[in-house]
Amino acid sequence: MYINDTHILIYLIVGIIGLIIGQLIDWCNKRMPEYEKVFSKEIFTKYFKHFKPNYLLMVITAIMYVAVLYTFGVSIELFKYLVLIPMLLSAFCIDLKLQIIPNRLNLSIFEAGLAFTFITAIADTTTGLTTLTNSLLGMLAGGGIFLLITLIGGLIAGKEAMGFGDVKLMGALGLFLGWINIIIVSVIAFLLAAIISIGILIFRKKKVNEYIPFGPFIVASCFIVIFTPFDLLLTIIFKIFTLGMYQG
Repeated sequence: MYINDTHILIYLIVGIIGLIIGQLIDWCNKRMPEYEKVFSKEIFTKYFKHFKPNYLLMVITAIMYVAVLYTFGVSIELFKYLVLIPMLLSAFCIDLKLQIIPNRLNLSIFEAGLAFTFITAIADTTTGLTTLTNSLLGMLAGGGIFLLITLIGGLIAGKEAMGFGDVKLMGALGLFLGWINIIIVSVIAFLLAAIISIGILIFRKKKVNEYIPFGPFIVASCFIVIFTPFDLLLTIIFKIFTLGMYQG
């Protein structure tokens, strides 16, 4: 039996891998903020000794793995996002809980993005240079936009408008997504942040001057861009900014 030209057995295998990776994300979320090694013997002596399954992370990761297989099939894009998704989920969890994105995590995303950029460029000699240029521009655009916002916000408000972890994260993600998509991620992230922040303030869950981590909005926006067709996404954004007057 095939689903979207991919055998159902492959979906099953990818889903099981997602469950395992989801549990490993839980371990990474405990180690990275403390700047401790992820791959060490302590995973057996400490973590598995008092093992408690994180069913939420396991199920979310498995669903996303199956979804990315359905969307991209067996391709370089599939493997690229299978590597990226766990790191995004880790960034979401750590920033939401501790309001930081560890440098080691940002560096891992950057290294993986750089590796896949060159693999993709080498694999397709016809469009390789275009792919390479697109990814490098994505890195500059992602990091540049958020660095500019951080510096200007700091001058106006007299304090950090955004953490430098977010700047590094956007620069690294630009390698994966390219310059057009990383700009769309920026737009969606600010829209989500504005809507949810207003909601939080209305229901008085946080004070006006209280810090709300921006990393989760970046991660959510990335998933929207990965799983939503580009034309549909562009149409929705234009409709939002033109108050529904855009006809396509």
